[in-house]
Amino acid sequence: MGYEPTEKDMNSYIEAYLQHMVGYRGLSDATVKTYLQDLKTFKNFLELTGIADLRDVDRRTVRGFLVYLADKNYQRSSISRKLSVLRGFYRWLVTEDVLAVDPVPRRSTMKKEVKLPRFLTNDEVVRLIDSPKSGTYSETLRNRDISLLELVYASGLRVSEVHGLNIGDVDFHSKTVRVIGKGDKERLTLLGFPAKSTLQRYINLDRPKVKGFDKSDSLFLSKQGSRLSIRSIQNLVKKYSRLAGLGNEVHTHTLRHSFATHLINGGADLRVVQDLLGHSSPSTTQIYTHVTGVEARKSYLNAHPMAKELEEKI
Repeated sequence: MGYEPTEKDMNSYIEAYLQHMVGYRGLSDATVKTYLQDLKTFKNFLELTGIADLRDVDRRTVRGFLVYLADKNYQRSSISRKLSVLRGFYRWLVTEDVLAVDPVPRRSTMKKEVKLPRFLTNDEVVRLIDSPKSGTYSETLRNRDISLLELVYASGLRVSEVHGLNIGDVDFHSKTVRVIGKGDKERLTLLGFPAKSTLQRYINLDRPKVKGFDKSDSLFLSKQGSRLSIRSIQNLVKKYSRLAGLGNEVHTHTLRHSFATHLINGGADLRVVQDLLGHSSPSTTQIYTHVTGVEARKSYLNAHPMAKELEEKI
């Protein structure tokens, strides 16, 4: 028997669908908020076009919605996501016997725009990691922040992974760090010598200076002795990016991208990089081959004596 909300309007169906998704897939609050906003955008479009009944939506309506989003200058990735959310919503309506026919195409009608991730050059990474030295911060916080930046870049960590690290996760003997990634999957990442050195100094000399340090297993502590929050880590990277003269668009993920790109540029196998990043699929790591391809072209044009002449003829 299908689900029948008390009020026969789209808001009721949206609410019921989101409740179903939270129970069935365990969506986070942030994802639920995104789904809700995407479905509200579709609802607003239906109101603009005078469609009041969900049964009156057909493929032409869906195509019109995509055109509407494009006219509103939504990015391709955003349009693609909204279409995916809409597809899931209508699939659920059919499953719940609210509708007999699903009007949303099973395959995306538009290709996702591939955005190459930003990454830093070797010199820019050095400038970023050195930037805490130029600030007027206490030595304890300065060394904490240097070791944090070193670790994110050396191990290619996500911000949530850095946030969740405990002291026991670091093994200086094997130069590895135990990380809990997406989907609670555990993996080992590697430590280079600079990251190992700064991290040892922080743990042995600076962390013990924080009040209440012995009451927490957290690797990176705030001034108050609590686990350094995700927001604080993000803000630290942005602050030091500005100090290093790199602008406001450098994030923890930029360091992760730099880690992967520099590994591949250095000849690392794509599957090794995939494992170190914790990607479940090689296709996710594949984008870094595009990045290095761009860099290879730049290097070729700058270095090869016949490159400019050849480029003009292409």
